[in-house]
Amino acid sequence: VQLQASGGGLVQVGGSLRLVCTVGMDTFFERMEWYRQTPGKQREFVAGINTIGVANYANFVQGRFTLLRDIARNTATLEMGSLRPEDTAVYFCKAGPHWGQGTLVTVSS
Repeated sequence: VQLQASGGGLVQVGGSLRLVCTVGMDTFFERMEWYRQTPGKQREFVAGINTIGVANYANFVQGRFTLLRDIARNTATLEMGSLRPEDTAVYFCKAGPHWGQGTLVTVSS
C-alpha cells in the first residue's frame, strides 16, 4: 500500500500549513488519520476521518485544525491554523493499518 504525506515545512507562530495524505488509487480504507511525534515522546493522535466526512480531533487541536476527506482523490487533508511552537513535530498519516512516511512541521516563535 502506498501512502504519501506532503505539505510540511517551516511556519511562524500563528501561521497555517496544509498536510495532504494520498493513498494509492488501488486501495481504499474506511478511516484515515493523522498522528504526530516529537523526539523522546510517543506518537500521538491528531485527527481522524471516515468515509462520510465525520472527523474527530485530539483535545489539543482546540478548533485550530480541520481534516477533510476527498474520496475521489483518495486523500485526507489536514488544514492547520493558529500554529504554536508546541505543534512542531513529525506528522504521520495512517490509513487502515498502514503508515506513511512522516513530514516535518516546524513552528518558529
